[in-house]
Amino acid sequence: MPLPKNGITYADAGVDIDAGNALVDRIKPAAKKTNRSGVMAGLGGFGALFDLKAAGYTDPILVAATDGVGTKLRIAIDTGHVDGVGVDLVAMCVNDLVCQGAEPLFFLDYFATGALETDKAARIIEGIALGCEQAGCALIGGETAEMPGMYPAGDFDLAGFSVGAMERGEDLPSGVVAGDVLLGLASDGVHSNGYSLVRKLVDVSGLKWADSCPWSELTLGEDLLTPTKLYVKPALAAIRTGGVHALAHITGGGLTENLPRVLPDNLGASIELGTWAPPDVFSWMARTGNIAEAEMLKTFNCGLGMILVVAPDRADALTSVLANHGEDVTRIGRVSETAGVAYQGTLL
Repeated sequence: MPLPKNGITYADAGVDIDAGNALVDRIKPAAKKTNRSGVMAGLGGFGALFDLKAAGYTDPILVAATDGVGTKLRIAIDTGHVDGVGVDLVAMCVNDLVCQGAEPLFFLDYFATGALETDKAARIIEGIALGCEQAGCALIGGETAEMPGMYPAGDFDLAGFSVGAMERGEDLPSGVVAGDVLLGLASDGVHSNGYSLVRKLVDVSGLKWADSCPWSELTLGEDLLTPTKLYVKPALAAIRTGGVHALAHITGGGLTENLPRVLPDNLGASIELGTWAPPDVFSWMARTGNIAEAEMLKTFNCGLGMILVVAPDRADALTSVLANHGEDVTRIGRVSETAGVAYQGTLL
């Protein structure tokens, strides 16, 4: 193939620097909305600066978390509904941070694609900014990687990284004892875990993403792309009220695997399954795949996105605090003296 008269450019190789610059300009207003105390310098530099003292900390411990959105991205790519996956990305990181007792301070994202489509990329990153705004953390930097030959046309990948802080000695879990009350916070649906199984179930059902959803008025794709709920502000309010001994973000592994992560090795949990009503999507999945309830509880959040372990004499007050922050709160059980999670009743 003959060379162009003026030589080969980076654009000829599939990387459009001008499109990247246009993307940065477009997302700056969204990132600016996430500014908070402590931000010194954000987008545009070689690094982002954050002042912990200006954020109000005197003897801080830093906490870091990183995550992705998993194969939920496949649905977003196939349907073109990409606006919510940025919220998912933030939620998967900051909901983990708050379980340590930390306040999320700032967030950085990594967006990779084969060929940069400025509008699609902007919608994704604007979703990230919205998630940061809802969580009270600043979007202070990130990386947009255009890598021809690495991704098929239209495909992309996302990863996120967040840093939070707490004052020394205030880390969680702490003080969990038998008899502590378990408060469950309702989920908005499947959130961002188990989507390889979700996609297999949709395939088994014979439905397409654009078909009417069996359990809502949306299309199937739209409903399954409902963003992960952000629990940061309600959880921090509960922690600051006093009496919270632990928090468990119910992600991959469901209730069965995640709750024991915040309990002492010699303690477990007793959960009454009939105390909350899971979103209809979970019943549909269980029926479609003839999935055993134990498998559902070990794979999905089954209607509870966060569980708080609290002192019994603080349970009522904390329920009120959480409800005042818009949470649907249910007493689902107690910490027991037997390791593992024991379930009573049925859920689906």
